[in-house]
Formats: sequence, structure tokens, C-alpha cells
Amino acid sequence: MRDRESELAEAYAAALQFYLSDPAELALARAHELGRQALANGLGVLDMATVHSGALAAELKRPVADRERAQIIEGAEKFFVEALSPFEMAHRGFWEANVTLHRLNEVLEGQAKRIASALHNEAAQLLASVHLALADVALRLPPDSAKDIQAARGLLDQIEARLRNLAHELRPPILDDLGLIPALEFLAEGMSKRWGLSVTVEASIEGKLPAIIETSLYRIAQEALTNVGRHAKATRAQVSLHQPAHQIVCSIRDDGIGFDATAMARGKASRGLGLREIQERAAGLGGILRVGSNTPHGGDVTVEIPLER
Repeated sequence: MRDRESELAEAYAAALQFYLSDPAELALARAHELGRQALANGLGVLDMATVHSGALAAELKRPVADRERAQIIEGAEKFFVEALSPFEMAHRGFWEANVTLHRLNEVLEGQAKRIASALHNEAAQLLASVHLALADVALRLPPDSAKDIQAARGLLDQIEARLRNLAHELRPPILDDLGLIPALEFLAEGMSKRWGLSVTVEASIEGKLPAIIETSLYRIAQEALTNVGRHAKATRAQVSLHQPAHQIVCSIRDDGIGFDATAMARGKASRGLGLREIQERAAGLGGILRVGSNTPHGGDVTVEIPLER
């Protein structure tokens, strides 16, 4: 990174000097190109500010009259603003992508809610009708054949239970009826039974959060606990939810095998199949994902989501 910054500094100083001697549009376009190259090379606004400060200081070292000094500062400011324009465009693009992702999340949650309702209500009504029909048939059959009907009804009971669980996973009614914390406690209980984990919830939040944030936090906890159950070889997990100033922080910690540090450094964290979805959900709300090790062992998945002031 330092080599790239040094190369940028040399090119920037030369381009700035050329522009100050001949402030034409073509010379100014070089500033935009340098900013674009810096962005592509992973440099940031602070790097650009450091480079610009050095180049400007070099220009002002020589003795100049006050009027010329003012012209240099004015020209350098224009050059610097142009160099930062690719960063501004990238920021706007990121913001627009977040807005689009936020809307997409809302659409997907709306669809999930409709599907959950159909599974819970319509499918349940159909199964109830089948139960009644089989019961009526069983009354007219010999006892031996009625046993087969009873076995079929047992399978229907299993299907009904599975559909009910799927409906709750898609959109738990408790999230709409009672709010986020009871929904997380219900999720923890279900995950404990499903994966044989001891899952606890620790929460401290003020009032009710916006619906989209509550839904996203529930999904994040759901995905993280599923990852723990599938991959972490853990015996305990904890969901923590806190509300520092102007943000909500949700952490899912476990006592399992932790994350592969080498894979994490390469951006390919172990148990990473669900981390991408978690990161996208957090990013859609302007938040960030932090993945690390839990002390003394295990994994720690934390999301920080800003709240409107």
C-alpha cells in the first residue's frame, strides 16, 4: 500500500504542478484520473488528503507573492476537489445500492410473510379437511384397514408440524405480536431443541425498533445460530442485544471451534456460507459485520446498525 501511495504522491505532485502552471481542463482531468486510480488501488480519502497536503506544501516552499500564493491555494483546492470526485461517485453509488437493498429486503420480507400465512392458514385448513375425510373413511372400514388410515393420519400430523415450523421460520407471528426480544427467545428455544445447544438471550433495548431493523436482527440471529449448530461443534451460544448511543449492536457468541484466522484474513471465513447473507442484511441498513474469536475459544459474530437520531 505504501508503494502505491508513494507512486500516487509523485504523480499527483507532478500533475498539480503542471495544472498550476497551465490551469486547463485537460490538466484538471488528470486529477480525476489520479483519484480513480487511487480508488481502484484501495486508497482512501485520508490517503488522498495526505498526498495533496504534501504536494501543496512543496508548491508553497518557494518564495511567492501573496497574490500568487492565493492563486496557488485556489487552484490546488480545485484540483483536489476534482481528484476526490471518483470517491464521491463511489459513495453515492454505495448509498444508492444500500437504498435498493433496503427496499429489496422489505419486498422479500413481505413475500415471506405472505408465504408464511399461506402455510400456516391455507395449508392447515386443507390438512384439517383431509383429516376429517380420513376419519370418515376409517369409520366405514374394517378395523385392520382403519389402522392404515390411522398411520396415514400420523404422517399428516408430521407434515402439519413441519409446515407450522416452516411458517414460523419464514415469519414468526411472535415477532409481529410481541416484538423482537420474545421472538429471539422463541428462536433460541427452537434452536436449542433442534441442535442440542444451550442458547440464551441477553437483551437491553429502549422501546420498539423500526420493523425492518427488528426483522433483520431476527434473521441475522437465526442465520448465525444455524451456522453455530451446523459447523461450530459448540455446546453453548448466546445472543446479546444492546443499544448504545444511536446504534443497535447484536452479537452471537459460541464456545465452539471458532473461525479459521487464515481464511478470515483472505475474506473466506470458515462457516462463511451464512456470513455473506448476514453482511448483506447489515449493509442494507447501513451497518457493519465484525467476525472474530470469542474468549477463550469459540466464535463471535457482531453486527452494528445505526439508528436514526
